[in-house]
Amino acid sequence: MRFEVSKVLDAIEARLTTDPALARAVVDLSEIVRYADLDGGRPASMLRLGLVIDALGRHVAEENVPVYAVVPRGLLSDADLTSNERMVVRRWADDGVVEVVPQLDDRVLEVAELLGLPVLTRTRAERFRDRRPWVEDPGRLLAAVPGAGGPVLVARVGRGEVPAVAEPSPLGQKLLSRVWGCPENCTAYGSGGDPDSPFADMRKTTSPVSQPPPALRAGVPTCPRHGTRLRDAGPRPAVEVLSVRIDGIIRQRFVVSTEKPVVVGRAPEGDGGVMLGQWLTDDARKWISRGHVRFALHSGELSAQDVSTNGTGIRPNGSFDDDQRVTLNRDEIRTLGPDDMVELYANVHVGRAKLWASGGVSQPHSVMAEAPTMAIRKFER
Repeated sequence: MRFEVSKVLDAIEARLTTDPALARAVVDLSEIVRYADLDGGRPASMLRLGLVIDALGRHVAEENVPVYAVVPRGLLSDADLTSNERMVVRRWADDGVVEVVPQLDDRVLEVAELLGLPVLTRTRAERFRDRRPWVEDPGRLLAAVPGAGGPVLVARVGRGEVPAVAEPSPLGQKLLSRVWGCPENCTAYGSGGDPDSPFADMRKTTSPVSQPPPALRAGVPTCPRHGTRLRDAGPRPAVEVLSVRIDGIIRQRFVVSTEKPVVVGRAPEGDGGVMLGQWLTDDARKWISRGHVRFALHSGELSAQDVSTNGTGIRPNGSFDDDQRVTLNRDEIRTLGPDDMVELYANVHVGRAKLWASGGVSQPHSVMAEAPTMAIRKFER
């Protein structure tokens, strides 16, 4: 069973991010782990985060939905978690896939406000509305409650509106336009520590492109983990968020920045490529190259370059009229309009994340697929 739990925690880890461009919701991990009514189990369990992530995926009808988890430092030594769970949370913290803060305070709501994201919480809006009036906007607070087929998200206000692709607030946009440096050299806002350390090459650090939003203390950008004032290290590279849509289902989102082009294909070589092979039919795998199309961002313009054997299609303005389809051959580059779709094969498309209103799947792949039976027994009655 311990091996199964570890596999589930690894699957959950793949859905955690502090990248403002990718996160779809914000959670307080110390709250989520105590939702005992979701599984009828022990007082605190990390597996409940997986149940809530699955509920979010069903709510937005999308695969591989990532969440932004804020962790109060006390959870790292919480005796209600197993020693393995505490070790995993510490690893997540060290790797920067969750954000650790000394005290929770208002950080979950601050992140949600800056990034324009919903909060997955059972706390009622009345508690926050004096200092965060936006919590009474429909769909901004979503509570995970037991349902017939697993947890469901219920809106505190409204009818459970599906969260749109996030738009940062004006202040959030201002903060996210800069790269920040922490004097403590932390993983989120620095090099991660002493470069001469024997373990320096093993330590993960956050790319400037995907830095989380700073905390604001008396209006000053501050490191949420260390409480130190952040140094403005210059402009942040611009980004575009793209979605892979296969057979009408959004399978994955990814980020292209001015610093890092991204290759999409069946199985691109190197780090940072987007692999589609696991979702393709046999015919699509034969047609789509290992590295098929390269996306780049320059001077605010997104471009697609064919790097395949069989060519890449462009559907201007998302049109499915084959007379309008443009074919790119090897090394040809085309600047993409806001609604243009890139077609690697029939029904295999890539476009800006805002292009599609629905994720297109009612039962996304569950991170709990490898969970021990006792962890999900409540839903098998």
